[in-house]
Amino acid sequence: MEARQLDLCRYRLEKAKDELSTSELILKNKKFSQSINRSYYSIFHAVRALLALEKIDSVKHSGVISRFALHFVKTGKIEREYSKMLTTAFKIRNDCDYSDFYVAAYEDAKMQFENASKFIKRIEEYIKSIDISIKDDSNRGER
Repeated sequence: MEARQLDLCRYRLEKAKDELSTSELILKNKKFSQSINRSYYSIFHAVRALLALEKIDSVKHSGVISRFALHFVKTGKIEREYSKMLTTAFKIRNDCDYSDFYVAAYEDAKMQFENASKFIKRIEEYIKSIDISIKDDSNRGER
């Protein structure tokens, strides 16, 4: 595994965690639509962290979603439920951001936050299972 791939994976995973933290803060402040948005982006960046390990990316959200399904779900590396979480998060985020008169409820925002937390945990478990250190240490790039 190239050091650049690991650095990119590490960066994107940290970004995913930052977005998740922001989602939680916003949820506590009762900004449900904004929390849903940040929960989606935490999942999105976690997926892009995985894609970095395979040297795959896309400039479109739909491309990231389809590549995740193709390279990780269809191959059995990640369970199908995570693909459903991703597509649901994408849909509800679009509704919140672009649909006039869409009102996000606390329950929706809480569920999206919980799903994003579970999603990031699963991505970290997967990375650990393939024995790649994502911590910033002197063994970077070694398997």
